[in-house]
Amino acid sequence: MSEGTTTAVYLCVAAINLLISAGKGMALLRERTATLALITLSFFVSVLVYAAASPAGYRGLGELTGRPSAATLPVYAGIVVCYAITHVLTALWTVTSSPGERAGVNRCARAWAGAYAGVIAAMVVTFRAADLDGRPADPLRFNTDFAEGQPFVLAFLALFLGALSCATLGTARLARRTVPRDPDLRHAVRYFSVSMVICFGYVVCNVPAVLLASLGGHALDEVGVLGSLFGTVGALLTSYGMTGAAVSAWLRERRDVKTLEPLWRLAVKDVDERLALDPRGTGLRLTHVRFTLHRRVVEILDGMRVLRAWSSAGAAGTAERHVEAGDPSLPAAERQAVVTAVVLLDAALRLREARLHAARPVPPDAPAAPLPGEDTAASDERRRLLLVAAHLDHPLAVAALRELRAGDAGPRGTSGDRAVMS
Repeated sequence: MSEGTTTAVYLCVAAINLLISAGKGMALLRERTATLALITLSFFVSVLVYAAASPAGYRGLGELTGRPSAATLPVYAGIVVCYAITHVLTALWTVTSSPGERAGVNRCARAWAGAYAGVIAAMVVTFRAADLDGRPADPLRFNTDFAEGQPFVLAFLALFLGALSCATLGTARLARRTVPRDPDLRHAVRYFSVSMVICFGYVVCNVPAVLLASLGGHALDEVGVLGSLFGTVGALLTSYGMTGAAVSAWLRERRDVKTLEPLWRLAVKDVDERLALDPRGTGLRLTHVRFTLHRRVVEILDGMRVLRAWSSAGAAGTAERHVEAGDPSLPAAERQAVVTAVVLLDAALRLREARLHAARPVPPDAPAAPLPGEDTAASDERRRLLLVAAHLDHPLAVAALRELRAGDAGPRGTSGDRAVMS
């Protein structure tokens, strides 16, 4: 791969990580947790690493400082920071059963963080002490090009490879031992376990190459270069571990917004647009998906309360009879979703017909029966409404509604003195 292509790839990855770090930073402003702070820092540092490690960035820093290999220090120190954060995060996510165990885990995480900070400080000292002036610089061959006759470079590389070994193997070991309760953390730990083993391939390739180069042999130089491939693949998997769950959640929430769309139109847009924050039902779907989803749930519940006044107990009975006759083995949650869908569809049609006969329709005098599922816990409302939305066009719901409309004598609402409900 040419230097131009390599530069383009590295800068592209840096740009992607910059966007991710910006997103994580915005999330950090809303929810200030240690996990988000560390993940945001990791992605921000990775931006600098990829930018400096690209051939153009590497040579640019060399020209700027007058030391061709100057970029090696920030790149290697940045790599240690990123993998140290992964190690510390995995340690913090260790499942504990008592406050005493949690305190021990926190102390261990702080100890590792301090050790990595000490390694980075030692790397700075040894790198600055090394004689690198006037030597040609190849970012992929620094380890083997400068190993011979350079004790400070060897010390620098020993610190770097040692820290990388501790971070990768330590994280892999912890990731196999812990199963966090949070599904997002489980997702991250699963990918950390795989990515760390792959990243350790960088160490496996470079240790023998550096040792041989320090003795004057360069037969394994290409093996050392190959190690960069393991490092890159492992880094990408690590990044996915930190973001994959969030991306999956975003896609799932966006899908749920789309699934709720017909129910939202039925219970909100066609009932009273004043119930909606955005009556058009568009916008806020790319950058504020979670807000849109939560708002949709609230608006639908508000609309269902309005439709309840126009509902009919007969609609629920008809729907239940069709379900029992058509599919008695239907799970309870889906049975309730079909009944709720029929009741809402029937109530919406009654309200629409009433509006054809009166400018200000009011609901009938008969007491409204509670809608199915009104006692659902707030944490389960999203799941229930998604089921209802998915069953609006269920064959059993369509059949029940057809029977209801065939026997309906007409609208029940007329204008009068009662409070207007829509």
